[in-house]
Amino acid sequence: MKKILVWLGVMCLAVAAGAQTNMALPAGTAFKVKLENTLSTFSSKEGDAFSGRVVDAVMLDGKTVIPAGSTVQGRVTKVNEPRRVAGKPTIGIFPEAVVLPNGERYMLNATMVDTNLRNGTDVNTEGQFKGDGHDGKDLTEIGFGTGGGMLVGGLAGGGKGLLIGGGIGATLTVAHWLGKKRSAVLPSGTELMMELSRPLAMTAETGGQ
Repeated sequence: MKKILVWLGVMCLAVAAGAQTNMALPAGTAFKVKLENTLSTFSSKEGDAFSGRVVDAVMLDGKTVIPAGSTVQGRVTKVNEPRRVAGKPTIGIFPEAVVLPNGERYMLNATMVDTNLRNGTDVNTEGQFKGDGHDGKDLTEIGFGTGGGMLVGGLAGGGKGLLIGGGIGATLTVAHWLGKKRSAVLPSGTELMMELSRPLAMTAETGGQ
């Protein structure tokens, strides 16, 4: 009887071990993460932590490797809010680990490649989120500001006044424009599309869907 119980225990362990297999997600594997905390150029700092939840299970050969609901943890690597005419506000992030619902933790090397935000925002090749910067409305303001200054100067002092007025109008308008900070914001709930930069070796659940 004792031998039978031992044999059954061994079989149970074998079945349990057989229910999992080591697999490696290849570089380039894409997965979607829903951000759990807001990141912005006016409130976030380099080194700040962020986290998100994997939206859809990541599959490989019909097996679940990263279950939906797994947590992606990382940190902010860059915050830039330029005041120059050119340039866009930037947020850089680095995903560092993925934690499965069962508590297993794996080091992660991935890059953000896109978000579900639009309106002039984008993600560059370095995985940095770019805000919308200064737009066409701002350029129109500069045009009207400069032209308006030239008109007033011309009326006041002739041809020379045109140049002086234009300079004053441009200076005041550009100063006003540059004073209007443009911020990059990734609100909580934003969906981030990420891709693995390197293969990720993990334990997969056989037959998971």
